[in-house]
Amino acid sequence: MKLQRSGFVAGIALTAAIALTGCGSDNEPAGSTSSAAPGDCVGGSLTAQGSTAQKNAMDDWIKAYQTKCADSKVDYQGTGSGAGIEAFIAGTADFAGSDSALKEEEQPQADAKCAGGKALNLPMVIGPIAVVYNVDGADGLQLSSSTIAKIFAGKITKWNDAAIAAENAGAKLPDAKIETVHRADESGTTDNFTKYLSKTAEADWTYGNAKAWKAPGGTGVSKSDGIATKVKSTPNTISYVELSFAENSGLQTAKIKNGAGEYVELSGESAGKTFENAEIKGTDGDLALSLDYATTTPGAYPIVLVTYEIACSKGSAKAKEVQAFLKYTSSSDGQKALADLGYAPLPETLRTKVADSVAKIS
Repeated sequence: MKLQRSGFVAGIALTAAIALTGCGSDNEPAGSTSSAAPGDCVGGSLTAQGSTAQKNAMDDWIKAYQTKCADSKVDYQGTGSGAGIEAFIAGTADFAGSDSALKEEEQPQADAKCAGGKALNLPMVIGPIAVVYNVDGADGLQLSSSTIAKIFAGKITKWNDAAIAAENAGAKLPDAKIETVHRADESGTTDNFTKYLSKTAEADWTYGNAKAWKAPGGTGVSKSDGIATKVKSTPNTISYVELSFAENSGLQTAKIKNGAGEYVELSGESAGKTFENAEIKGTDGDLALSLDYATTTPGAYPIVLVTYEIACSKGSAKAKEVQAFLKYTSSSDGQKALADLGYAPLPETLRTKVADSVAKIS
């Protein structure tokens, strides 16, 4: 299946006009709704953890859900994607947030926690990844994947390096050492960022992709807010973090060169264009996506991630509570709330597919 885009609403919100084509029907699945009451207010408590990239979204969702559903309580801790999946597998989290779908070796372990069912990857938030930096006088920095790879691999060590200068004619680049900053904890943001480098700058990035940072050197900092704080307070640093954290901290963000040869500024619209070639690789209600980081779509910003909720299709002791909360997060109202938080709501046709999968949780 492919996601096709036809337009966007103002700001960061994506429009509903992205169609799914390819290996299935383009019609909205039976049981999907354009909006939903906040989870039908099933009373009880939920414990969840994982992705820090979606923490701001979760905080907002939980506040709204608990306001309308007074007998419900949701506790979500932003411990990182790796920790969230580990907690789900260990049975200490009712659902997990992750910036990447379950890996092949993780899937059977997660499935084992779902009696008679399987663990679903449910995309819930589009979170563009910003390349953030703190360099005095270097506003509007432009970078290609090759240059970014060389910087984070330690092959480019000075801000006035010829490779950076060549992409930024006229910029005042200091003769200063570059301090790269990466996630110290396992993170789906790291997985997606290194996946982008491995797919688009293979000759310069030889460390593959993983939730744990593999390249030598640099400074490791835990959590997304830790990255934002470090870059904000430390001159001559560069890192990667979700757009919501970059915006909240007022960080400089680089324009990134895409497969079409354009340097593109990060926005909801430019990030959404990358989803033109995203494929749904999951089956039977699983909606794991495969993104085209080398997109040649004009105006597309190529470094994006989708945060997932990992939940049992059936067999969970908290199935009704999980379903109720995720009905709200996947509803039109739940998704609309993301636009003001530095995220991009799900395209409508994908949203209805997520809502359909959630509706079948038992």
